[in-house]
Amino acid sequence: MILTRLKGKSDGKLTKQICKVVLDHFDKQYSKELGDAWNTVRDVLTSPSWWQYAVLFNRFNYPFKLEKDLHLKGYHTLFPGSIPYYPKSMKCYLSRTPDRLPSERHQIGNLKTYYLLNAASLLPVLALELRDGEKVLDLCAAPGGKSIALLQCACPGYLHCNEYDSLRLRWLRQTLESFIPQPLINAIKVSELDGREMGDVQPETFDKVLVDAPCSNDRSWLFSSDSQKAACRISQRRNLPVLQVELLRSAIKALRPGGLLVYSTCTLSKAENQDVISEILNSHNNIMPVDIKGIARTWSQDFTFAPIAQECGLLVIPDKGKAWGPMYVAKLKKS
Repeated sequence: MILTRLKGKSDGKLTKQICKVVLDHFDKQYSKELGDAWNTVRDVLTSPSWWQYAVLFNRFNYPFKLEKDLHLKGYHTLFPGSIPYYPKSMKCYLSRTPDRLPSERHQIGNLKTYYLLNAASLLPVLALELRDGEKVLDLCAAPGGKSIALLQCACPGYLHCNEYDSLRLRWLRQTLESFIPQPLINAIKVSELDGREMGDVQPETFDKVLVDAPCSNDRSWLFSSDSQKAACRISQRRNLPVLQVELLRSAIKALRPGGLLVYSTCTLSKAENQDVISEILNSHNNIMPVDIKGIARTWSQDFTFAPIAQECGLLVIPDKGKAWGPMYVAKLKKS
């Protein structure tokens, strides 16, 4: 059997099916890369009922009533702790038990009040340390969650959201329309450029660049219903680091001297995470890693971090009771 059915809930909802081709591939790779930690990560990844969804409030249509309701349900905020650049304008609520609010429907002219997301996806946004008035590039922006989160942190002087895939671009535009008021929407540039060309088109333009790179999305790949497509994805997986390095090189060109770049993926793969950053550091003498271990110290109660050798990288691994991730984050500075 290629597909393995998950145990369903008693309410009769449809169950998801695990693609055995992908799971076998992950077992082989991640048992080597993560060691004993893979057993727990595997349990969480293959149990969608354990996954948790954080609630990011929209400061442009703040949900005061919902905030009271979440407090009553036992939700807590992502605690800023000792990190000085945690923005007061960002409000994200987490539950200590698996829970998911219903998604709000897209309605033209009405702003949504919250965005559901994997809480670990906020870490790249926070690592970017966005300030009011800065020029920022979200190089691979769809579906738009990190762009939305950036705008909860500060009001950039210029926000450029780029997405090469035309279908995902439409998704990005709808997300922006759902969360951002029209005057601010008009100040955001949305483009459909191959990200590998951005550095040549806009050299040394941006103060901050986010590269949330295309990657082998471990959660979604595990539940591919088409085993042939899954096998094809696994075969193509070895080419992803080449694309990721090319996107980073373009982003570095687009970054002004002294600017900051954050690279992120939602995969556990060392080849797409640490190895990509190592390639960049070894081939660019004007790029330096930035230590972000403070994030791990501050949010160790909400996230589980894998021990990795690179100073500039953090890997959030799914864990029982803290079912966020995977999310890899690395921070670089252009000298």
